[in-house]
Amino acid sequence: MKVRHLDLEGVVEFVPDKHSDERGYFSETYNKNHLAKLGLQLEFVQDNQSYSINKGVLRGLHYQVDPRAQDKLVRVLKGRIFDVAVDIRSGSPTFGKWVGIELSERRWNQLLIPKGFAHGFVTLEDHTVVAYKVSDFYSPQHDRAIRFDDPRIGITWPIEADSVTLSSKDRKAPLLVDAEVFQFEDSRGSEGTR
Repeated sequence: MKVRHLDLEGVVEFVPDKHSDERGYFSETYNKNHLAKLGLQLEFVQDNQSYSINKGVLRGLHYQVDPRAQDKLVRVLKGRIFDVAVDIRSGSPTFGKWVGIELSERRWNQLLIPKGFAHGFVTLEDHTVVAYKVSDFYSPQHDRAIRFDDPRIGITWPIEADSVTLSSKDRKAPLLVDAEVFQFEDSRGSEGTR
């Protein structure tokens, strides 16, 4: 498995090994022990999958607040997306900063988005299927969103903002300044929601 740490601490790209022959391929897409060797003690409890009919479907920026915050491990089963993580830990040196990478069935890569980050993606192809693992169950009472086009965050989406398809929830999402966010503490402390 190839591992690449991105510019925001804790956000990691993984590319699992893929073994191909005349029959097709085999790949171990998740192994708890491999992540533990990297110092990541994660317990995933739920798998989610989304299907987007058209290019330009934008989902996000989503997260759950404490005590139901979620780590996410995202991959694309079919198609391509531009996947984004935003640091929403108030007091963090990278608060409000974002990273984005293309995830695709061809690249076979995955993105780990830890607790304390908002997550969103836009489809770059029609008929895109995205799957992701989460470390806590979905909780409507703890579910939150931030505007995908918040100028304070300034995400450079690879598609025009007026051509995206959004849910009504995402259309009404607040800006970062008005959102419920996490509180950052360095490695000597812990994080919480404020």
